Amino acid sequence: MTSLDKYQAFKQYFGHSAFRPGQEALIDALLSGKDVLGVLPTGAGKSICYQLPAVLLPGITLVISPLISLMKDQVTALNQSGVPAAYINSTLTVAQCREALRRAALRYYKIIYVAPERLHTPLFQNFIRQTPLSLIAVDEAHCVSQWGQDFRPSYLDIASFLQALPECPPVGAFTATATLKVKEDIIRLLRLKDPFMLSQGFDRPNLYFEVRAPKKKEEELLRLLQKWPEKSGIIYCSTRKNVDNVCNLLRLKGYAAARYHAGMDEGERHQAQDDFQYDRAKIMVATNAFGMGIDKSNVSFVVHYNMPKDLESYYQEAGRAGRDGEKADCVLLYGKGDVVMAQYLISHSRERAGDMGMDKELEEREKERLKQMTFYSTTSGCLRAFILRYFGEKAPASCGNCSSCIGKTRLSKVPAGKEAVIEPEESCFTALRLLRNQLSMAQKTPAYVVFTDATLRDMVSRQPMSEEEFLEVSGVGEEKNRRYGKLFIDLIMRYQQKRANLGALTAQDASQLAQEVFNTHRPWTDSEIVRLKAGIAQGMSSLALAKAHERPEAAILRMLRELDQ
Repeated sequence: MTSLDKYQAFKQYFGHSAFRPGQEALIDALLSGKDVLGVLPTGAGKSICYQLPAVLLPGITLVISPLISLMKDQVTALNQSGVPAAYINSTLTVAQCREALRRAALRYYKIIYVAPERLHTPLFQNFIRQTPLSLIAVDEAHCVSQWGQDFRPSYLDIASFLQALPECPPVGAFTATATLKVKEDIIRLLRLKDPFMLSQGFDRPNLYFEVRAPKKKEEELLRLLQKWPEKSGIIYCSTRKNVDNVCNLLRLKGYAAARYHAGMDEGERHQAQDDFQYDRAKIMVATNAFGMGIDKSNVSFVVHYNMPKDLESYYQEAGRAGRDGEKADCVLLYGKGDVVMAQYLISHSRERAGDMGMDKELEEREKERLKQMTFYSTTSGCLRAFILRYFGEKAPASCGNCSSCIGKTRLSKVPAGKEAVIEPEESCFTALRLLRNQLSMAQKTPAYVVFTDATLRDMVSRQPMSEEEFLEVSGVGEEKNRRYGKLFIDLIMRYQQKRANLGALTAQDASQLAQEVFNTHRPWTDSEIVRLKAGIAQGMSSLALAKAHERPEAAILRMLRELDQ
């Protein structure tokens, strides 16, 4: 696909010039043909560690993942970045699977995502026998271990799949959370051969941690939400009933909230997830059925309405905040009843495999993990240090960014009512974000797939005025530049002109600016062109046509010129 070196390919396809800590070492190991085990915290960029080698290696890379929703989003993001990719899972018909594999066999794709349940199907086995692989990546690799918090029996089939391959390529196993026991299981059960191992560390400095023990959780939650106006966040509850009650409460209070749990039908869950991904719903209220692998970058807060069963689950769920590196808040609302509920869930909700002795051992292990979770919820010491020590890392006595270290002052005050005029940097960011969201809805892709908030912040800082300058923005590769460069450059130029004329912009000004740019550049559909031609035949003026089509007159004139050519 490319003769570029890793740095050139990283910039061309993914828009970045510098690797995050740990990424380059894992990439180099895979490119040299070694198996790897990479433990990188959520938001550290695990996917790049196998996606970039996939671009550079000559054949196809197979990514095994249990996360159907994430497969779709990552494949969409890869295709938008110029890397041809596809997925094979239960959302496709047999005919669609067959067509995807036919195209893969013709080397149309560089990356194929597949659910573990599909590995041993006759259709996929026939494909594998005929198609050599350059790399296999196992995402969420902790799912292979019964000691992990998300054990998936289907992951045990991966080893036999690898063993049956005529020639097994390098295997990369990746996860965000793994204790020493889970790491040992990953190496043993996936049969990794002398793997290069890297644990990047679990610290997320941009996350603020807080534990509260309110008398009335509903009232405390509403107080908290006043501190995050217009922010996107997740509220985790331990039961479906709590999810329904909290979601209904928030909707009554005027919040755009969606809900997600296993008691809903598939269509409802899919709609709720889409509403959250596309920012139609700012808040997702969910059980732990929601979220593993969710790649939404602009989650600003995660509230646990109930205490989870273990720190692994808590840290993974809390870690869905601040994936773009922006500051984010993680708050746990603790109550003594949470411990009783967690004990009940341990005893009744998990189907166990193996003999009774193993079942008893696993149950005792889960009870010990619950005890550690309870200690975290009631400690007076540094919350970050407690988490890091739990995962076997050294930590200072104080982190300066949790409620134990700085008191409850950080989230104690409700912000004032916003002024009409907003700061220049924030008004530019608002306009860029609104344009991005309009594009995502038009394309039916999550907003972060177009650009992350971190990329938009870099645009605000750089103020690019040409495509060459736009390519310097972090997160902008050649394909993204081709797709979106003109739109965002146009918005920035108009923003600067408005600032020169008005001096300061309101939020409404920023919104109108984004709408103007979107209307100017949005693609014409076939039906719109038919309507436009009919209007021309009726003698409508360009101004009347602009009003009828809800587009700037300049956009109408440009299309008329194209139709004349």
